Amino acid sequence: MFELVADVEKYPEFLPMCEKLIVRSHHKKGDRERIIADMSVAYKFIRESFTSQVTLDHENLEINVEYIDGPFRYLENKWNFVETGNSSCDIHFAIDYEFKSKALGLLMGTMFELVFSRFTAAFEKRADKIYNQ
Repeated sequence: MFELVADVEKYPEFLPMCEKLIVRSHHKKGDRERIIADMSVAYKFIRESFTSQVTLDHENLEINVEYIDGPFRYLENKWNFVETGNSSCDIHFAIDYEFKSKALGLLMGTMFELVFSRFTAAFEKRADKIYNQ
């Protein structure tokens, strides 16, 4: 599951509302990788792009995403993968964000909750497709 979430370049193939993802840079040092990527999301008439730094810690099975630029005042999310057996794991996900504009926050706030529930379902569907063939 770590590898599925870490493969950010594939997000436009299966994540709803993710129109485009462009990797600006990708550096690997030991068990850690750092990816700088631009993601464009769209929902109805709203289109936004933002830049994030994604740190992949293979040894500790953690993925940390830190906001760099875009419509947010801040955006952070963290994934933790805890092995529970030979072919299973628990996934812990946390996100914290605030939009720069109060108007955009009011407009997008409720929609953002919907987006994250759809993202969860999309990752589950992708995992079923890849791992249960």
